[in-house]
Amino acid sequence: MCSSDLFLDLARQRRGHFQMESGLHCGLWFDLDAAFADQAALDPFVLQLSQVLRRYDVEAVCGPLTGGAFLAQLVARLLGAEFYFTTLATAAQSAGVRYTLPPTIGHRLLGKRLALVDDVMSAGSSLRATLSTVESHGAIPVVVGALHVLGSVGADYFKERGLRVESTGRSPFDMWRPDACPLCASGAPLEDPVQERA
Repeated sequence: MCSSDLFLDLARQRRGHFQMESGLHCGLWFDLDAAFADQAALDPFVLQLSQVLRRYDVEAVCGPLTGGAFLAQLVARLLGAEFYFTTLATAAQSAGVRYTLPPTIGHRLLGKRLALVDDVMSAGSSLRATLSTVESHGAIPVVVGALHVLGSVGADYFKERGLRVESTGRSPFDMWRPDACPLCASGAPLEDPVQERA
């Protein structure tokens, strides 16, 4: 069994005031791209998740770019399944997040048992959008997998839709609507973690 704390160490967490893809605010950010830099350290987590997902007899694995797609490719290879990925089409908060499949492969999903995966799931916005997309192409999602689940917002969403969420670790995680964010109330400015890395 892998230690979930070790995976979060790979993802180099930092504290601040951030806006997530879902539009929710949080006080903790993870550099998930960094988690994929050390493949030897990542492999035990990928192997553990793949072993759990094998029980669902999936024919395809799909994840959102970037981390979810990287994970989907690794898991698909271990399971002998087909690999698919989705890309962000729009991030407009009012319209919701939308992910799409490459136009030439969506038809291949028709009738296939599918695992949706992401590196880390918190609110689950990219996986929710990916779920909608693969279902519109006739896939049959049977499980959701993540290397780590933060909080319960995303997991509860999929549970309500009859999909089990499997992971190698879970941690509590605070997320707030902007109008209920204590960091906003304290006057802390939003930070752009991507810009700060550049």
